[in-house]
Amino acid sequence: MLSFIVRRLLIAIPTLLAIITVCFFLMRAAPGGPFDAEAPVPPEILANLRAAYNLDKPLVVQFADYLGGLLKGDFGPSFKYKDFTVTELIAQGAPISAQNGLAAIVLAIVVGIPLGIMAALRQNSGTDHVVMGAAMTGIVVPNFVIAPVLILVFAIWLKDTPFQLPAGGIGDGGVINRVLPVFCLSLVYIAYLARITRASMIEALRHNYVRTARAKGLPYRTVVARHALKTALVPVVTFLGPATAFLLTGSMVIETIFSLPGIGRYFVQGALNRDYTLVMGVTILSASLILAMNLLVDVVYAWLDPRVRYE
Repeated sequence: MLSFIVRRLLIAIPTLLAIITVCFFLMRAAPGGPFDAEAPVPPEILANLRAAYNLDKPLVVQFADYLGGLLKGDFGPSFKYKDFTVTELIAQGAPISAQNGLAAIVLAIVVGIPLGIMAALRQNSGTDHVVMGAAMTGIVVPNFVIAPVLILVFAIWLKDTPFQLPAGGIGDGGVINRVLPVFCLSLVYIAYLARITRASMIEALRHNYVRTARAKGLPYRTVVARHALKTALVPVVTFLGPATAFLLTGSMVIETIFSLPGIGRYFVQGALNRDYTLVMGVTILSASLILAMNLLVDVVYAWLDPRVRYE
């Protein structure tokens, strides 16, 4: 197992380098620049700005300088947020995005997986149809539609009632300010987890070893919990890996709608403002988390399924 982890970490280095390279040159190839504004900037000032941020150098030289900074842990200065480095901006937004994302993924696991198991154990029943119908609704209705509706209901219609919730903002950082964003973040993942768990559990219950366990007279709950569930969770874990990485780095839509100063909102603003270094920093963070979560998923495979070996 240790040698497998080391190999995966070594493979992750060129993978991350390829992602950095592609994103760097794609950002520069897009029309516009970080200092394009509605009011024309005098050529002398524009030239000074480009020189201050090394944008007057050839792209290859800029890329080499950027990689050199990354090796030192420096993501560079932000082009739009004056007096802030990208590292400082990520440090400000990461805790908010991570807290909301972690709460959302926990809620999705606690709600989605049991619903999927319940639907699988009662296949083709009324409960199954209701759960799958609700899951399909959660998938097809985008969160940029659900979020404004929830704001309308809980912030406006239920104003001055015990059920009133803040429409947005971080406030004092309390739980009440996180309820609507976390619910909106988790809703689609609850739906996906319910559907994946149901399909996987139905397949697991049809395996020969499960039938053998039932034929030996083991209680049905024991068969489900000890024999079928671990196998059924393999596709679920596969889905949870990149989903967790995505949620921990913030949702661009949700953080924009609820005015949360998280990484996702910084990414949107950086892309709109052509803030090259900020977009690159968030992209590198997201890619690193995805690579790490995929490695964790592979490790969990060996625990869920004894047949998986990495020697």
